[in-house]
Amino acid sequence: MRRPIIAGNWKMNKTVPEALELVEALKPLVANAKAEVVVCPPFTALWSVGQALQGTDIAMGAQNLFWEAKGAYTSQIAPGMLLDVNCKYVIIGHSETRGRFGTADANLPADEICVFGDTDATVNRKAKVAINSGLIPIICCGEMLAERQAGKTDEVIASQIRKALDGIPTEAVRSIVIAYEPVWAIGTGEVCDSDEANRVCGVVRSTVAEVCGQAVAQAVRIQYGGSMKPDNAVELLSKPEIDGGLIGGAALKAADFQAIIAAAE
Repeated sequence: MRRPIIAGNWKMNKTVPEALELVEALKPLVANAKAEVVVCPPFTALWSVGQALQGTDIAMGAQNLFWEAKGAYTSQIAPGMLLDVNCKYVIIGHSETRGRFGTADANLPADEICVFGDTDATVNRKAKVAINSGLIPIICCGEMLAERQAGKTDEVIASQIRKALDGIPTEAVRSIVIAYEPVWAIGTGEVCDSDEANRVCGVVRSTVAEVCGQAVAQAVRIQYGGSMKPDNAVELLSKPEIDGGLIGGAALKAADFQAIIAAAE
């Protein structure tokens, strides 16, 4: 059985005091959780949150990393820096770092669309360095609204997964977490129908099987992300191909996040 994993992506939210207030509120609520619980604060709060989580069952992740150990890479974060503050996970290839935006940002000028710069190639490089460094990557994939409307969802998802896993040893893939996040549902309030979300997560798993074999594919945990909330979490998380959630806005309130964790159980 795959253990459910619920990860909170705080994005660009929470100062250090606010982050500590949230984790202190969260700790007693999830002390006996059967699902694996992960919080992913902004970089500025990682040290403080990491210290506050010591001795708990809550794991910590970062929201990105660079693929070199050190060097003249202004603004970037190295894998060793994340390990130094007790990170276990790292989110890689989120649509907002790829520069792929949902309907809420459809009015962005064309020259701003790729402002964050991640591509399938950089996602692959980051995944490799994360694994080699001892971090567990949460690799994101997802289609834009225009791609869904054109009937290209499966093609886009399969391509992203194949390129993300290229060159990664088969056995290493077992520990990877993959998050399916339809871009048009991230932060928009729109939610992919649970049956369709389950189907696409099945596409993810079948693509992993194609690359790494069926046994590895059955071991990989696949999350759904994209406006998952307490009121829709039970329906989504009851689906057989969905092993957890990568939670955005609902992770910023302890009670809401705990309700989703409970739904996973």
